[in-house]
Amino acid sequence: SFRRAAENCTPAACAPRAHRTRAAFTLAEVLAALMFMAIVIPVAVHGLRVASQAGQMGERKSTAARLGQRVLNEILVTGQWRDSAGGTLTDSAHEYRWRASSAAWTESALRLVTVQISFTVQGQDYDVSLSTLAADTQL
Repeated sequence: SFRRAAENCTPAACAPRAHRTRAAFTLAEVLAALMFMAIVIPVAVHGLRVASQAGQMGERKSTAARLGQRVLNEILVTGQWRDSAGGTLTDSAHEYRWRASSAAWTESALRLVTVQISFTVQGQDYDVSLSTLAADTQL
């Protein structure tokens, strides 16, 4: 019976109790890890939110510039630039508000025509302005 017990005895199980060691985390180590996670996770989430907002804003500014160029070309060709105008455009389920205006230029025969496109990204308002000079042939 002693021989059978010795055959089933593994070194860790049969070692004297004084030599056994357990691998475990202490309470201080667990608390330190939780404290580290409490600091890192909010910072990482904020970084992801900022990156997401920057990506959306860049995409929307690009779209606003493209739409503004289209509106500016249209009002120049139709002659509507002489009057202040405005409206709303929709692109990819996003709404863009535009406003056109003209102002006197240093040369009396020219007018500065500006189209301003406004849009909202995550609750913040942004705008893009495009300007060009137009000959005022009615002077």
